[in-house]
Amino acid sequence: MSLLGDDSMAESAAKNAKCRVKTAGTKLSSEELATLEQHCRDRETTPGELIRQLILDELARDSGDPLVSPELVEIIGLRLMLTNLLKPLTTGQKITPEVFDGTIAEVKKHKRSLAIKTRTDLEKA
Repeated sequence: MSLLGDDSMAESAAKNAKCRVKTAGTKLSSEELATLEQHCRDRETTPGELIRQLILDELARDSGDPLVSPELVEIIGLRLMLTNLLKPLTTGQKITPEVFDGTIAEVKKHKRSLAIKTRTDLEKA
């Protein structure tokens, strides 16, 4: 009798497939390593996380997906939220909890695509 059923084993295998289990590495000179370590200290990250993000960014760039920083996405989200909530307030309308929740949901849906459009527009200008 097995301790884990087939379903549990399948769920465990699926979960483990998403774990980071492979290494991609390179060799650096002493000077390069010192520069990398200082750069990571300045950014408050580890060399592994920095290199991982660089690899993922490069793969995303090659896949054709437009790159936007998380900061730009959040700035656009804040701008959308403020625009959609302040206008009714300035015209004397009341914002119900349902309207507020709906606004937040809409902002979450559209902020990334608007950030991509904003970045594209800025690059063309």
